[in-house]
Amino acid sequence: MFNQLFSNKNSKSDQSGNELPWIPLQSRDTLDEIAEKSASRTQVIFKHSTRCGISRMALRMFETEKLGSGLAADFYFLDLLANRNVSDAVAQKFGVAHQSPQLIVIRNGEVVTHTSHGDIAELPLEKYV
Repeated sequence: MFNQLFSNKNSKSDQSGNELPWIPLQSRDTLDEIAEKSASRTQVIFKHSTRCGISRMALRMFETEKLGSGLAADFYFLDLLANRNVSDAVAQKFGVAHQSPQLIVIRNGEVVTHTSHGDIAELPLEKYV
C-alpha cells in the first residue's frame, strides 16, 4: 500500500488496467493550444511533483474519483520536476500562483477554478465541465 501511494512511477492507468486520458504537458507552446481548445471543451491541468507524497496522494484520489467518471474535458498532466519552465508559464499565462499539487480548470481561455492539495479531490469538477 505504501509503495502504491508514494511510488515515483509516472504510469497512468486505472485499477482496471485501462489508460487514463492524460495528455502530457511538456511545452509552453501547448498553453496556447489549451487556451484555444477551451473555447469548445473544458481543459484541465494537473500539476504534479513526482517527489512529493502529498502530490502523489492527490493524484491517486483525483484519478480514482474524477477521471473515471467520463467527464467531457481534456486532462493535461504536468510533471513539475521535468518541466518547471512550463509550470512557470502556466502561472504567467493563466494568472494562477504556482502550487503543488494543483488543479486548474480552463474555459474560454480563462481559469474558472483552481485548487490544490487535498481540496483537489473535493472539487465538484462536473460543475465546470
